[in-house]
Amino acid sequence: MQRLDSSDIGFADAFDALVNGRRESDADVTSAVAQTIKDVRAHGDVTLAEMTHRFDGFDLNNAGWQIDAAQCKAAYDALQPDLRDALTLAAKRIEAYHAAQLPEDRDYRDSDNVRLGARWSAVDAAGVYVPGGRAAYPSSVLMNAIPAKVAGVERIVMVTPTPKGETNQTVMAAAYVAGVDEIWRVGGAQAIAALAYGTERICPVDVITGPGNAWVAEAKRQLYGVVGIDMVAGPSEIVVVADAQNDPAWIAADLLSQAEHDPTSQSILFTDNAAFADQVAAAVDTQIATLSTQAVARASWTDFGAIIVVDNLEAAMPLVNRLAAEHLELAVDDDRAERLFGLVRHAGSVFLGRMTPEAIGDYVAGPNHVLPTGRRARFASGLSVLDFMKRTSFIALDQHAINKIGPAAATLADAEGLPAHAASVRKRL
Repeated sequence: MQRLDSSDIGFADAFDALVNGRRESDADVTSAVAQTIKDVRAHGDVTLAEMTHRFDGFDLNNAGWQIDAAQCKAAYDALQPDLRDALTLAAKRIEAYHAAQLPEDRDYRDSDNVRLGARWSAVDAAGVYVPGGRAAYPSSVLMNAIPAKVAGVERIVMVTPTPKGETNQTVMAAAYVAGVDEIWRVGGAQAIAALAYGTERICPVDVITGPGNAWVAEAKRQLYGVVGIDMVAGPSEIVVVADAQNDPAWIAADLLSQAEHDPTSQSILFTDNAAFADQVAAAVDTQIATLSTQAVARASWTDFGAIIVVDNLEAAMPLVNRLAAEHLELAVDDDRAERLFGLVRHAGSVFLGRMTPEAIGDYVAGPNHVLPTGRRARFASGLSVLDFMKRTSFIALDQHAINKIGPAAATLADAEGLPAHAASVRKRL
């Protein structure tokens, strides 16, 4: 874990290195993914079956390509009541939050009697990628599929690897709750290619969302333009801004909540109290030893974790904005949290006050937990219903309106050397 103090000589250079540090996988996956996409496009289901046998260890043709709705319903019914209730509560809150995001159509006439507006509509089909290894999370099913359903997408297709043919029953239950229409037992870059281009069995989709490993992320990047994507996501991250009035055990747990995701996740604490920083560091060490995920959490905290001591928390906010973190906790009194929030320019999602751990946002708060990582919060936002919708503008002129604005259009067309453009206007004047 790296320890920095803003008053130290060399702090600026050390913080620059922290901001610019690369945590994405070093594996050169670009060419391998390009070949996979090429193979899926050329050979379809044959490639999917071969790669599933190679990487997941089972035969799709013998075990079955799909998981049907009855299996998902049975998985939901078999859940313990408290888990079933938790999934249902989360789904209701996610649906309510995203329903409030639905945009309104516009239709009006301006002062020249030109009718203008825009109409929103959902894409026809959306693909949701759900990892099947360490990151098999039912919450991600809800966070990706429910906004698509709220947007009005008619066909929601889930792809998920099932290593050795085994399915995650809670993930299947979440698919039932979210209203997923199709589930295919394929994963990796080959599943993304199948969703983008289609195969003999799998019909193509218009948008692909959902987390995955470096190969999945690279496939989404390469196929953007063939399909829409949510984002190219990297390792998870959290920044916690906390004063010494917090319980250090709480803050340590918040930092570890992201460290346990992946060895390349990053957890950073800003505090204005050096003694509190020591207490949090000690609490992290104590708590790591109790986690079933300790190997992953320890690697993340050791290699990428940081504690930064600053003169005051307000002065830390420009540094926080440079990190543009996926998750930002402002663990201070509520009034001060509001003041600090006013200084935030770049963050995927912000958690205000001492009683709002980031983990609440992962599950039941309502806003989406699919958020920009790797400083992409400088220009990107979390997943929303708008990722599953598109806006179509429209224009309508009568004779009066084209007489008013047409001459200017024709003049501009002349200036651009496009005589047919100009003629198409002038013939109506």
